[in-house]
Amino acid sequence: MTVRKVEILCFPDVQLLDVAGPLQALSSANEQLGRQGRASSYVMRVVAPKPDIRATAGLSFATDALSGTDDPVDTLIVAGGQGVMRAAEDTDLVSWVATRARASRRVAAVCTGAFLLGAAGLLDGRRAVTHWEYCERLARRFPLAKVEPDRIFIRDGHVWTSAGVTAGIDLTLALVEEDLGHALALAVAQHLVMFLKRPGGQAQFSAMLTLQASDDRFPNLHAWIREHLSTELSLPRLAEQVGMSERSFSRKYREQTGITPAQAVKRIRIEVARQLVVETELPLKRIADRCGFGTEETLRRAFHETFGSAPSDYRHRFSD
Repeated sequence: MTVRKVEILCFPDVQLLDVAGPLQALSSANEQLGRQGRASSYVMRVVAPKPDIRATAGLSFATDALSGTDDPVDTLIVAGGQGVMRAAEDTDLVSWVATRARASRRVAAVCTGAFLLGAAGLLDGRRAVTHWEYCERLARRFPLAKVEPDRIFIRDGHVWTSAGVTAGIDLTLALVEEDLGHALALAVAQHLVMFLKRPGGQAQFSAMLTLQASDDRFPNLHAWIREHLSTELSLPRLAEQVGMSERSFSRKYREQTGITPAQAVKRIRIEVARQLVVETELPLKRIADRCGFGTEETLRRAFHETFGSAPSDYRHRFSD
């Protein structure tokens, strides 16, 4: 069994779950290997620029010193949290991350830990994601990075980044799956009482959540849309459903959700189609009909536009 040394970097005012989530997932992987009579795969160390760290949740914990930059490490995981912006301005720490990354087989950031990777130049020319609240800021601060805000986690070469907090566990399960296979990662997920992992291409929020509005008529409308995706969902019909004039509905809806009714219908169609692609074995033509795309080709174009892959490829990658 290959022994993989993993270092999780933290700093003052770190997000506790960004450290504990990956740490527990890797520890659980070792436990599952032990139950199978196999040797542990991961040796983990939590490292920091100072020996004692206080997380924003109020918990203080001991850490190991930063490793020598020429000491080989399999995986470097950088946590996020409120203190990450100060950490990203610490030139010594940023230099350590850049050099340590060169000694690592792969590097991963949880949540806003992406800012430390960006400061170290590790996101230049790469696709990346962070917590949805910070994606625009990440893109402005590191214009050479290709920030994709609507993702749970992204792998670009040997650099992995993830969305907020719990997405770090999804990312870690993906690392375990890459190292030890699907079955072992599934056993870890079951032990943690969670899904195997949300696909990296899954949106950080569902369409129904992102379209929430203060006007209580619109959530009811969204539920109605989901039930009538195979029918014509024109502006006049939607306006009639909420008892408003077309002009008033269109204006009010955009004020409340930030997008047009037509864009909302498209989002809900593709979300339901994605669920059917992953969770069922329905033929793509049936899915296209059920979700109102009309033709299989239209469904394919929508998938390429949204997820960067064909529905059949997406099903192959993300179905259990």
